[in-house]
Amino acid sequence: MRKFIRHPSDIPIEFDVEGMAVHKEESLHDVSFGGLSFTSKISIEPGSSIKITIKFVKPEFKSTAVVKWCRKSGDQFDIGVAFNDPEDAYRIRMIEQVCHIEHYKREALIKEGRNLTGEQAAKEWIKRFASKFPKLELHD
Repeated sequence: MRKFIRHPSDIPIEFDVEGMAVHKEESLHDVSFGGLSFTSKISIEPGSSIKITIKFVKPEFKSTAVVKWCRKSGDQFDIGVAFNDPEDAYRIRMIEQVCHIEHYKREALIKEGRNLTGEQAAKEWIKRFASKFPKLELHD
């Protein structure tokens, strides 16, 4: 059973793997309190240090993380990372909410034909779903 609730996303991320001449842009898969996952065309060894950048949010999110798992998925790899800095756990919560709002905005367009601005989508999402958003719980 997962320790943290995960939420799908398709937010672009950039990553650099320490010790490898790799700089890639991929799509974020899931975001959680403890880390994130993404799909990559390359395999990354668990235990590797990786620098993550998410430019979608302002200010952009930058963090160093450790690769926890790497699983082959068709012709790609699903990569899971955990953050090194506990403060990043708070910052990733904001990204998690932004992901939800972006999905809400897309669904409003696809399902209802409503083309919402980011601000309109945020206001609606907060009013409808913020109270159900999992509360941040820190464990010592």
